[in-house]
Amino acid sequence: MVTPARLGQAPPAVGRAAPRRPRHGLLADVGPLAALVLLCVVFSALSPQFRTWDNFRNVMDSASVLAVIAVGLTFVLLLGAIDLSIEGVMATAAISVALLVANNRNDIDLGLLGIVAAVALGACFGLASGLLSTGLKIPSFMTTLGISAIGIGIATVLFDGVQPTILSPEIAEWASGQWFGLTRLTFVALAVVVIGVLIQRYTRLGRYARAIGGAEELALLSGVPVRRYKTLAFAFAGATYGLAGVMVTIQLGSGIVQAGGGLNFAAITAAVVGGTLLSGGRGGVLHSIVGVLIVTVLVNGLVLIGVSPYVQRAVQGVIVVVAVVITAWPLRARMRVVK
Repeated sequence: MVTPARLGQAPPAVGRAAPRRPRHGLLADVGPLAALVLLCVVFSALSPQFRTWDNFRNVMDSASVLAVIAVGLTFVLLLGAIDLSIEGVMATAAISVALLVANNRNDIDLGLLGIVAAVALGACFGLASGLLSTGLKIPSFMTTLGISAIGIGIATVLFDGVQPTILSPEIAEWASGQWFGLTRLTFVALAVVVIGVLIQRYTRLGRYARAIGGAEELALLSGVPVRRYKTLAFAFAGATYGLAGVMVTIQLGSGIVQAGGGLNFAAITAAVVGGTLLSGGRGGVLHSIVGVLIVTVLVNGLVLIGVSPYVQRAVQGVIVVVAVVITAWPLRARMRVVK
């Protein structure tokens, strides 16, 4: 005897296969990885130097700072927000860490505590962005742009016309020292990526960030403390920007105000190309890291085959537009309002 279907539920389909995954979802997951493989194949064919171990190490080292930034930025983008404070936070962190470790400007030498302080300072900037955005209901692009200006202003005052140079050989060793053929900072970036993946998959911050970006109103109705986790996401992002500023300072051996110059565009480009949507709710840390590798491999390959830097920037812009169109096109019916 066949029991009637419950009220409000459709009767089970007989002999019907399980629903397939939407094509656009599969494209968002597999497409960027396929594009990365295709780029590697093309540049390997065009330039024998591309497939050497030295060039692989250059790519990994070049991607390390951008990867750290992309990990933090991903959580903000999952919320459906935007963060333009990268350059300002990195500037302040870069100058601060150069003045807190052994340097040519003062007698302060906090060692690793100076690095921790610079990262914590970045987290404070991110916390301020989150509190302003959620507390005052101001669009995140406005608050983070203001925070970036504040950061650059503070860094300029701390710079005071004299470039602080790091004199600590232990800290300088992190830029030149190698483990398994790769610089230590590359392994720092790998550790941050692992931490980001663990946070995304096994903590409330990771789960709620995706839920808030997918449907903030439903998240509120479900009892999710939206303001708290939005603020936490910005604070975590600020900490990664601070660490990125420290990494740039260690690589250069001195602190500069322009430590994060151009990385706002590069980080957003990498995240979008990797499949993390600007509208929120879709993507993740690994998606953004694939995007980082795509951007880094693209720049590296274009340099090896002799393409002008001006053309490289234009190519990156075209890629961003194409990636946004590909990822957002399936959602055009849901996003009825374009801002």
